[in-house]
Amino acid sequence: MEKRRRSGYPSDVSDEEWAFVAPYLTLCKEDAEQRDYPLRTVFNAVRYVVRSGIAWRMMPNGLPPWNVVYRQMRRWMDAGCFEMLVEDLRMLLREFAGRAAQPTAMVLDSRTLPSTPESGARAGYDGAKRRNGSKVHAAVDTLGHLLALHVTAANEQDREQVGELTVCVWPSTGLTTGRSRG
Repeated sequence: MEKRRRSGYPSDVSDEEWAFVAPYLTLCKEDAEQRDYPLRTVFNAVRYVVRSGIAWRMMPNGLPPWNVVYRQMRRWMDAGCFEMLVEDLRMLLREFAGRAAQPTAMVLDSRTLPSTPESGARAGYDGAKRRNGSKVHAAVDTLGHLLALHVTAANEQDREQVGELTVCVWPSTGLTTGRSRG
């Protein structure tokens, strides 16, 4: 398979970023027989899609084929690579801010987003906002770093989602709901 040389895109990772990210993404050796494209090039292609918002099949010719990039991104997602990376980065940012690595409090909030045809069964009507759509419930630490997200129909009550968010957050942060865990 022909490997194309390409010039950089604004979404490409810097050398410092790559040094931090690479250990999280290496599921097999960099020079593995089955690898047709360098791992960094594939990661840069994922960043290009995310940053530009294009469809996978519309990737520029200077990047690896869309199906190669998509399959590798799915492998990373299935392996939990991004979750581990984000959790470690959040701990580092907290320590740089003079805080404990693990938060001891969280802030909960939600936002109603308008419906799209892709919303499907997730769409509902939020009477308070007078809007059809989906509701995104978020838990963040006191520095604003994301801890968990939960998407529901817009008609779901925020107070009913607190338990769901807490269950998502508790294992990694040690937060408790004040209820007995018996």
